[in-house]
Amino acid sequence: MRAGALALLICTGAQAEELNRSLNETVLSVPKEGIVFTARLETTIFKPAGAGPFPIVVINHGKSLGYSRHQGRYRPLMAARYFMQRGYVVVVPMRQGFSNSTGNYIDAGCNIESNGREQAEDVRAVLDYVTAQPYADKNNILVLGQSHGGWTTLAFGAFNYPGVKGLVNFAGGLRQTSCGPWTANLVNAARSYGAETKVPSLWFYGDNDSYFGPTTFRLMHRAYTSSGGRAKLVVFGKLGGDGHLMFSSLAGRGIWQPEVSGFLQQLGLPHEVTRPQYANPSSVPVPPRTDFAPLYTLESVPYLKEKGKAGYAAFLTKDFPRAFALAPNGAWASASGDTDPHKRALDACNQDGQGACKLYAVDDAVVWAN
Repeated sequence: MRAGALALLICTGAQAEELNRSLNETVLSVPKEGIVFTARLETTIFKPAGAGPFPIVVINHGKSLGYSRHQGRYRPLMAARYFMQRGYVVVVPMRQGFSNSTGNYIDAGCNIESNGREQAEDVRAVLDYVTAQPYADKNNILVLGQSHGGWTTLAFGAFNYPGVKGLVNFAGGLRQTSCGPWTANLVNAARSYGAETKVPSLWFYGDNDSYFGPTTFRLMHRAYTSSGGRAKLVVFGKLGGDGHLMFSSLAGRGIWQPEVSGFLQQLGLPHEVTRPQYANPSSVPVPPRTDFAPLYTLESVPYLKEKGKAGYAAFLTKDFPRAFALAPNGAWASASGDTDPHKRALDACNQDGQGACKLYAVDDAVVWAN
């Protein structure tokens, strides 16, 4: 793609209504020129107020189960706030075949290494566009991603893109269980990426990751570093029901944010809060995990009638951050996404709950106490 290629603003109608004005959220369609056709990559931008130039952070999405086209636009608002407070413009590209991006998801069959590199080409195309904009500091870039996005990030590191200072990998990988020794394929691909990557990286994995267990991620890290890659591995033990979800969990902030702040400082990138206006507005305290009952056991949730149980079942399908509140009279409410879902759930519940509502669950933790 030409560095000066135009991007088309595509937020209209209902889509425009969901944009977060306080974070200056916009959605663009960035062209990726190919030999046969030009793909259009749906890209979300969160830009601090002012002219810039701002350092750039790219956040790469994972891959949900099912048809990639049905996967919605990724909006990592909690992470966007963290970086915007430190003066970054946040870029979130949807790769080919995801959400409203055109083209098709390229899975490269059982070639896990090739898969990552193909995904990384989409990231390159979006960065080519962003770095040509006057608001962007093309010399100070951080690239990160979660799950398949973490794997894409590691693959992108092998490009040694100008201006990229470091990589952050949150539970990255690609689990292809139908491809024979998929773990060995993953490890060998990590070795190849490490041999080609010159910038340092920071890796986060949990002991109860449902996709990549301790043996797998330690082998990946060992292969990456043994071939010359520089990577600090942060193993944070168990978190909730699945450590794979740490990046998007409210409980995960205390794990990754201090580590990333230190990494930014190490890289010579902005790491201190200079724009506090982008912090999440004040909220009610979130109770600690109590494990009153298993999260997914509807019958254990007190006070709920059939409609409330259906509401709780729907809550369990929502992305993090999320919260569910209830009251002794059977009132209930849930909320998810930005901003302060736990406060919004309590406020909505108390409309019928006579001020007696309490949080039952936050993210993947039951916080209810009798």
